Amino acid sequence: RSLKSVVHLRPSRFREWVAPASCESIEFISDLHLAPQTPRTLDAWERYLVTTRADAVFILGDLFDSWVGDDSRFEAFEAHCVSVLARASATTSLAFMVGNRDFLVGTAMCQASGMQLLSDPTVLVAFAQRILLSHGDALCLADTEYQQLRTMVRNPEWQRDLLAWPLEQRRELARELRAASTQHSAGRNRDEWADIDFPLAINWLDQANSKTLIHGHTHRPATDPLARGYRRHVLSDWSFDDPQAERAEVLRLDASGLQRHRLT
Repeated sequence: RSLKSVVHLRPSRFREWVAPASCESIEFISDLHLAPQTPRTLDAWERYLVTTRADAVFILGDLFDSWVGDDSRFEAFEAHCVSVLARASATTSLAFMVGNRDFLVGTAMCQASGMQLLSDPTVLVAFAQRILLSHGDALCLADTEYQQLRTMVRNPEWQRDLLAWPLEQRRELARELRAASTQHSAGRNRDEWADIDFPLAINWLDQANSKTLIHGHTHRPATDPLARGYRRHVLSDWSFDDPQAERAEVLRLDASGLQRHRLT
């Protein structure tokens, strides 16, 4: 069922992932935030990858709660995740787009796990549709503090310097950044969290010759109009380790369109 031999990327304003005519279904997930401290979510993710019948699975960022460099893939937790992905990629095409927590995932990790690394954004061409895919954080312009941080950590020179640090020092920095993110969000009503900027999203869609956006990041799963004729589908975050906040959805695309499927 793997599409690797026939799926290709074509250069354009935004890069394209073109599904072959044989493709019957594609699924999208994001924001699982896998970590050693979330064993039930990890188990649910493993079960999902084993049982999905999709021809391809797109992981649109924040698969991991943190990723401090591809050399960490040999550590116990990370090695287990790589093994799960590698087994899944033997039968299902896997595509990965970095998020704000796992932006240091690189080619070595993707090669080891059998995933195709995607640019953000990427245009999916499938079932006679053009769908724009993004993690979504670059579109959240109102969160100015985060955008300043994003500019710094996405700088190739900053990343190169960071990856020269010992692994444990990088893990400590990741813990500090997570703590700062938690503090940044503390006390804010969920409705006050920064959403994507609709005019920028529509600008991206126009450049992509698309009317449909799929993104994650905001942890507010929904399907909304962006403007007349434009629509966005926000992916669900996954949570199985907090009994008060269990939720996980998969967004599935096939010839009939997009449908949400809740996992239990």
